[in-house]
Order: sequence, then structure tokens, then C-alpha cells
Amino acid sequence: MNVKVVTNDQELNDAFSVRKTVFVGEQNVPEEEEIDQYEQEATHFILYANGEPAGAGRFRIVDGLGKIERICVLKTLRGTGAGSALMAAIEKQAQTKGIPALKLNAQTHAIPFYSRLGYEVISEEFLDAGIPHKTMKKKI
Repeated sequence: MNVKVVTNDQELNDAFSVRKTVFVGEQNVPEEEEIDQYEQEATHFILYANGEPAGAGRFRIVDGLGKIERICVLKTLRGTGAGSALMAAIEKQAQTKGIPALKLNAQTHAIPFYSRLGYEVISEEFLDAGIPHKTMKKKI
């Protein structure tokens, strides 16, 4: 597996393709909600497995904190360490920018995954695109 910061249109299209498969195809998120107004300001990440796009995520700086968004891995690679590799690359990028802490809005079923990576729940449950979430935070 190889995780990299997106640097060209092909990599960005690969990231969007994975996101569309997971969020729109599997989770029924409306496509118009999946691609949003923050795409241009975000730093995007793409995970390749055997040369094929298999995971994606993005990172933004919001109010002095790093905000991790749109983390997804294709179903066939879940449980293989792909998600952890993706998160490690994003956290490393945040550290190079001197960000003191990261936060994310986790789907409730993914809270155990993020907890294993050191994130703690800091909010009540809320709905985003009709899916239950909680905000989580980690000091880095």
C-alpha cells in the first residue's frame, strides 16, 4: 500500500472515485453532498493498493486545528491496515504544519477504529447526510 498527497488531476480523480464508491454507492450519500465547497482548499490524500486507488481522505485547517474529512477505504481492504496507513499520512502532514490537534466527525460505527488511533469523542451524536456521527479529537 502506498499513501500520497494528491498532486495532479489523475490522483484527485482517483480519490473522488473511491469516495463516490464508498459514500455514494455504499452509504447512499447524495452525490451533491459528497463533493462540496471545500474541495479546492483541502489537501487530498490517495491510497493505492497494487497500483489501484483504494482509499482516500482530505485535510483542512479550520480554526487553527486540523480537520480530517472524507476518510474511506474500499470494502475489500477494510481491516488490512489501509485506514491506519491513510490516517498516519494525514497526521504526519498535520505535524509538518505545526498543527497542535486534529478533529474529525466519525460515523458512529467507525468510532472504535479512530479510538484505537488515539482519538476521543468530544460531542453528542448528530446526523450528517442522514448518518449518525460524533466529533472526535486528538492532540498531536
